[in-house]
Order: sequence, then structure tokens, then C-alpha cells
Amino acid sequence: MRVLVFGTYDAAMHPRVATIAEGLRTSGVDVAECNAPLGLSTADRVAMLTQPWRVVGLLVRIVRCWTVLTRTARRGPRPDAVLVGYLGHFDVHLARLIFRRVPVLLDHLIGASDTARDRRAGGGARGALLSLIDSAALRAADVILVDTEEHLAALPDRHRPRGVVVPVGAPTAWFADRSGSRRLSGPVEPDPSPAARDGGGARAIGGEPGPLHVVFYGLYTPLQGTPVIGAALGALAGSGIRVTMIGAGQDLAEARRAAAANPDVRWLDWVPAAELPGLVAAHDVCLGIFGTGPKARRVVPNKVFQGAAAGCAIVTSDTPPQRRALGDAAVLVPPGDADELAGALLRLAGDRAELDRMRDRAGRLARDRFSPARIVAPLLDRLPGVQDGHGEGRATSTASAGRDSTRHDVDGGRSR
Repeated sequence: MRVLVFGTYDAAMHPRVATIAEGLRTSGVDVAECNAPLGLSTADRVAMLTQPWRVVGLLVRIVRCWTVLTRTARRGPRPDAVLVGYLGHFDVHLARLIFRRVPVLLDHLIGASDTARDRRAGGGARGALLSLIDSAALRAADVILVDTEEHLAALPDRHRPRGVVVPVGAPTAWFADRSGSRRLSGPVEPDPSPAARDGGGARAIGGEPGPLHVVFYGLYTPLQGTPVIGAALGALAGSGIRVTMIGAGQDLAEARRAAAANPDVRWLDWVPAAELPGLVAAHDVCLGIFGTGPKARRVVPNKVFQGAAAGCAIVTSDTPPQRRALGDAAVLVPPGDADELAGALLRLAGDRAELDRMRDRAGRLARDRFSPARIVAPLLDRLPGVQDGHGEGRATSTASAGRDSTRHDVDGGRSR
């Protein structure tokens, strides 16, 4: 069984497609990649809605990438299925043209119209156009991947039978970085000390419990509710809780204003993707999302899966998909409630035994349910030739699949 992961996705920006590919390989599927990254973030794409003159540049990029994708795809062996990566609303049509009579799977993690509405740029004619783009992409796919039951229910009736829920999960690298430590002062950095996750609540060099260390990372979109986090941090001024806020984006300025009274908050623009798992693992608590919009109530964010895999206690909003995914392995607070968020962090800071329990529960849940192999289990049932678990692809050993898999990363028309 050979699956080709295809498109202009950027796994460094959006690791979901890499996690799915990793899970398929681990499950014995021969996975190849044909990838020409478009080089635009979600924020860049949304900005084009209010700056239409930039669309010409987008079209030029798409044509260049598609030329390379077409040439690269036609050089390789014919796959049994094609998985179009995240933000593949246009790529799915190219896949359908190149790979006729081959099942095409679309990772529809987010809809274009849904994202634009969440970022306050999707009204009127723009919203109608984006809805058409979403609809055309869904029609082109044989199987539609979504991340929660809520997103499955949101698919139009005619497309829902082709949908399958594949949770976001966490790449193996996040599990591998469970041995982190942190410093009492200065920038919070990963430390490979083997004593890092010994008991005793919040960690500190020397073995004595130190202040609670909390981390958030993200793009500061409305879904993430970072102004709510900022207000909670402002209320925690003087508590001794240390917080690292990583990232930049739409709501950063508002979040910083709300937290301005708290000197124990460190703001970092971003960190390299390879360093992020270790940095997060250096903290006691990882924050999820706290937005109140419709989209925020339908998702389980990647930082929740990743933070749990890194061994942090999780504090996030109490929404149906997050409660279903996390159960009692997270501290859940009402969406948009800064006071409840601040109170939850104070309770964890004051009860080190409970902190240890929550870290342990999150880590166990991640190992049991959030690994790449676990999240792709529902998808395997939709792949041709593996429905009964005895197809040729499933019979291939994991070692052989990993050895035979190839990657076509393309830069300037060259595979590397």
C-alpha cells in the first residue's frame, strides 16, 4: 500500500501532515511525499482578503509550485492513494487531474471561510467566495479528513459520509523531549538533565520546588483567546508564577496590554520548530485556548496534544471536543473567563501533588491516544486495500516502510 502525501503544505509551519505521514509509516504503509511549499502562512493568506492586489503574487507562486509538483509526481511510481496536505483547497484539484482513478484524500483541518470569519475577515462577498472554494475542494475529494466530531458534523450533508475524524495528535519528537528542566531565572530553556521530571511539583534546580512555570505558544488568533490569557496574567501579578508567552499575531498587542502589570511574564517572538518541544517540556503547565467564538468551540488545538505529550499539565477551555479528548487529564475552565483561568493556575501553584497528578494524567493520555500511530487508526479503514487489516500495505513491516519511503522536497525545481 503506497500513499503519496501531496501539495504545497509547509510541515514546518503546520506539522499535522507530517504527523499523519509518520503515523501511516508506523502502521506499515509505504509513504512518499511530493511537496513544494507555497511559503505563505495562514495569516498571509487571510491578509490577501483585505489586500486583493496580493492575489496576483499568490497565483504566480501557485503556478510555480504546481509546475514542480506535476513534474515530480509524474517521475514517481503511481500511488494507491493521494493525501493532500493541510490548506490544500486548490492542491486537491491538481491532485485530481494528475492522479486519475486514484483515491484522493483531503486534510480539511480548517475551512477557508471558517478561518476568515475567525480572523474577522470573512464577511460579505469575500465570505461567499471562500465558501465556494471550500465547497469545490470538498467535492474533489474522495475522503475528507477533519480533526473533531464537531467539524465532521459541520460538513455539508452530501459530503459528511466521506468524512473521517483524525485527531491532530503530536509528533514523536514531542514525546522524546519529556526530559526537560528549567532555570530559576533568565530565559526558560530546555535542559536534558535526567532529574528534570522527578517528583516534587514545580521543578527547580537543586531539587527544591520552585515557582510554577507556565507556557503558551501560538499565533495570537481570536480562536486562541490570548487577551483572556493576558487578563489572567495581569491578575496574577505578584503571585510568583512565571510565564513564557511565545509567538506573534493579531491579538498580541491586546494580550500584552492586559498583562502589563505582571513583570513575571516573558514574551518571545518565536522559537525554531525543532527547539519548541524541549522548551515546552521545560514548563509545568501548557495553556490551550480560551476564545469564545464558534470555531474555538469546535477544535482541540495542537498545543494541547503537544503539551500533554511533553509532560505538562494542561489548562484549557471547557468545550465539548476538548472535554471529550481530555476528560480528567486537563484542568478545564469556562471559555473567555480570565478569573477562572487565573484561579486554576493559582491552585496548581499551591498544590504540588495535584500538579504532579495532572502532569502524569496528561502524559499517560498522550501516550495512549495522541501518538501518530493512534491518530491514523480511523484513516487506515478508509485506505484502499487495508480495510480488513490484511491488505498488502498493512502487511509491510514498519522498518521496511520507513526504509522504502521517500521524500521529494522541492526548492527551485530541484528534489532534495
